Amino acid sequence: MSAGRLGALAAEILVWQAALTALWLVLISTVDPLELFVGLGCALLGAIAATAARRAVSCL
Repeated sequence: MSAGRLGALAAEILVWQAALTALWLVLISTVDPLELFVGLGCALLGAIAATAARRAVSCL
């Protein structure tokens, strides 16, 4: 994988993670540090899954 493709992949994951973290913060009532870290972790997993799903669909 070239450096440009790797950078694009990392950027896509970061954009997904930012969007999912923002959604998480909007939906919870209080923002404790633990809930923030849990939200970041869940958002990272969701971002990786969304990126993988988009790449799988684009290969069809």
